[in-house]
Amino acid sequence: MDDSAHKYPALCVLIQKSLKPENRIQMSQQTKKMGFNATWSMAVGGMVGGGIFSVLGVVIHTAGQWAWASFLIAGLIALASAHSYSQLSLKYEKSGGAFVFLSEINHEGFAGSLSWVLILGYVLTISVYAFTFGHYVAHVFEFGSWLPRVLGFGIIAVLALVNMRGVGDSSRLEIITVWGKLFVLLGLSIFGLFQWNPQELTAGIEGRPFTAAIVGAATIFMAYEGFQLLSYDYEDIRNPKKILPRATITAVVSVIVIYILVTVGASMLVGAETLIEKEEIALSIAGQRALGTTGLALVTVAAAFSTGSAINATLFSTARLMENVAEKKDLPHIFAIENDANIPYYAILIIAALAAILSAIGSLGMLVDAASLIFLITFGIVNFLGYRQKVKYRIFCLLGALGCLLAMLLSSYEQLQTNPLPLLTIVALVLLVIIGRPYVLKRITG
Repeated sequence: MDDSAHKYPALCVLIQKSLKPENRIQMSQQTKKMGFNATWSMAVGGMVGGGIFSVLGVVIHTAGQWAWASFLIAGLIALASAHSYSQLSLKYEKSGGAFVFLSEINHEGFAGSLSWVLILGYVLTISVYAFTFGHYVAHVFEFGSWLPRVLGFGIIAVLALVNMRGVGDSSRLEIITVWGKLFVLLGLSIFGLFQWNPQELTAGIEGRPFTAAIVGAATIFMAYEGFQLLSYDYEDIRNPKKILPRATITAVVSVIVIYILVTVGASMLVGAETLIEKEEIALSIAGQRALGTTGLALVTVAAAFSTGSAINATLFSTARLMENVAEKKDLPHIFAIENDANIPYYAILIIAALAAILSAIGSLGMLVDAASLIFLITFGIVNFLGYRQKVKYRIFCLLGALGCLLAMLLSSYEQLQTNPLPLLTIVALVLLVIIGRPYVLKRITG
């Protein structure tokens, strides 16, 4: 219908006039749904914002010259997980992700507990994006240490308002921001690759064994979390049986390539030591080294686009998740209330408020570690479920589940050795959800 509308607008007007009122409403709603470009952009936007801008210095610190391999390993696990998510979404034909998948096989209690933990993971992820946005933009102005926190808080508030306007505005913004940042990131990586000097991969640091690449992949897994947001948008996608698998898989593959190119390209420009020391604004330093003030400005704009689109995509999809959970009476009913644009606005407001607070008080490393562990747990469960439900090509689901388990163990071990606070916090919150959730539900349902 969309293609015909562009080619034959007069004919479409006559058709709409001939339809009954309820059919005209249905047609209007259908035209507002996301096509392939918007769906792909939502997935890429959800990944890249928390990937290369937020965790580049973190992964180089862990994996050294093998940082690019960390992104490859994590990406392959994410690719198997993307297959599981898309196939299970098609099987049940509902929005809701892991919550719906588990509910459909009569594991409502487990589904509810997992959804609460997962929502926390998304709140942490949004706070990482906002933290990164604030630091990249503030680096240009240098007004003081207070500015990054204020900017992070402000971008969440602005994009919460954008999301409450509806699917059309949200998806259009996503397409614009994703293609803008990809242009800058690819340009920066190509410029760096032309300066090829492998010694820069270990400049100022000790070389790492290849096993460090596996540990690095485990500790920055949140860089790939965005693709599964599409499983919450199933009902907002036009022709999901065709678009969802293609958009999900191609988005993950595209992001793997982007992460590898930018990791190597940025290392060629400034060296590993600088990227570690300036991890909060690593790519700004690389851009400035490449093109001076122009490069700094371009990377800052790309960082703003990237983190902004990631916040936008995650807010939109997490609100849909909360709405689905509330409709199943596993959250207060207020989170299922929609505004005139059919958006669960109370869900958006509470997500935005919590994320804004965390971005103002948290540190980058702790937020990344905590969010990565949550997504490893969730993806592992979904992969195993895909294998048990015998979805198409289920061997990939099994490999994804095993990969998530290994990465989770390595991530936990690494955090215990370096900074156990995020791990202990997540464990405590998971136990609190398991023990306290039934009591909370009893109170809110009367």
